[in-house]
Order: sequence, then structure tokens, then C-alpha cells
Amino acid sequence: MTEFAEYVAQRHERLRRTAYLLTRDWAIAEDLVQTALAKAWVAWRRIDGNPDPYVYRIIANTHASWWRRRWRGEIPTEALPDRAVAGDFTSDVGDRDALWTAIGALSGRQRAVVVLHYFEEMTLAQVAGVLGCSIGAVKSQLGRALTRLRVDQGIQTMTGAKR
Repeated sequence: MTEFAEYVAQRHERLRRTAYLLTRDWAIAEDLVQTALAKAWVAWRRIDGNPDPYVYRIIANTHASWWRRRWRGEIPTEALPDRAVAGDFTSDVGDRDALWTAIGALSGRQRAVVVLHYFEEMTLAQVAGVLGCSIGAVKSQLGRALTRLRVDQGIQTMTGAKR
């Protein structure tokens, strides 16, 4: 199983980043990657060729099943987060927060398509392979996601677009 150990050593950070982009929480992302790698390890001998599509599919499917079960109510914190002030050096942080809020409002499947296509730079065919659906379904989900992002008030404020 040295091949598996080498794969994990080489790909762990990239897998964790992808999981973070899906979950928007580093701790949950780490759990997601560990769960995916545990599932991949069990099937490692059956994987032919490049294991990335198989592992990304496990990550996407596991995230979707966790997302369906998770309670999405209030999350208590000790302190309120700081807000960016217009014209301040933190405006980039505010823009990034607006983008993540908008991406977080997408459905799990739409978010997975956006993350895999734009952040992981996968082709539509690769995304379809990872998610186990047709290219048409990926295009449809991507189109719906981009439409929702275009009309998102936070992004319009960020870009200065008028509604």
C-alpha cells in the first residue's frame, strides 16, 4: 500500500482545499477528506489508472450525504465576526465573504459543479465523471448556479452592478 501512502502525501492538501471549498469549514473539510481517503483505501486495489476521479467522487458524494443530514440553523459563536468597511483595506475580505456566502447558498450539487470546474479546473467531462452524471446535467447545474450567482445581491454590491 505504499502507492496509497504516496498518493495521500502528494494530494492531501489539494483534496483538503477542495473539501474546504465545498464545506467552507476547515475542520469539516479535514473530516471529509479523512472519510474519503478511508473509503478509497478500502477500494484502492480495484482502482485502475488515475485515482483522482474516484477520490473526488467520494468527496462529492460524502459531502452531499452529510449536507442532506446536517442541521443548517444558527451556529453559536463567542464573538461576532468583524465586517469589512467600504474603502477599507479589508474590502477584499468583504468581497471574498460575499462570494463565499453566495456560493454557500447554492445547492450542494451546484456548489460541487462550481468548485470542481472553476477551482479545481476540471473540464465539464471530468466533472461529469466525478459526479457520476452526464455532461448535460453538469452544464445544466453550472448554468443554474451561474444564474443564481449573477442575481445575488451580495455579488452585485461587490461588483457595483445594478439590479
